Amino acid sequence: MYEIDCPWCGLRDESEFHCTGEAHIIRPEDPYALDDAQWTDYLHHRSNPKGLHFEQWQHSSGCRKWFNVARDTVTYEIKAVYKVDEPKPAFLLTDDQSANQATVESSEVKA
Repeated sequence: MYEIDCPWCGLRDESEFHCTGEAHIIRPEDPYALDDAQWTDYLHHRSNPKGLHFEQWQHSSGCRKWFNVARDTVTYEIKAVYKVDEPKPAFLLTDDQSANQATVESSEVKA
């Protein structure tokens, strides 16, 4: 068992939390314009990397708030914990991921 550092409550036992899946999934602007294949891709297809993975967690037995965790799927080491409205920690991203994140963030600002 390991401990997770809740952004609101501090360090707590892993048993108080539950992982709800991949973080940073952007909802389509017009879901009605999607065909079945695109809607299926949005709902069901997620990355399953070996290594660094960005996940959404909930402190289900504590403050019940949601937050994101950058975790290594091989070692289970938590690299970073950050609030849902914060971007992925830049120190964890490759150059390609940083450029992609900048594009996503600029398109979110326009919306």
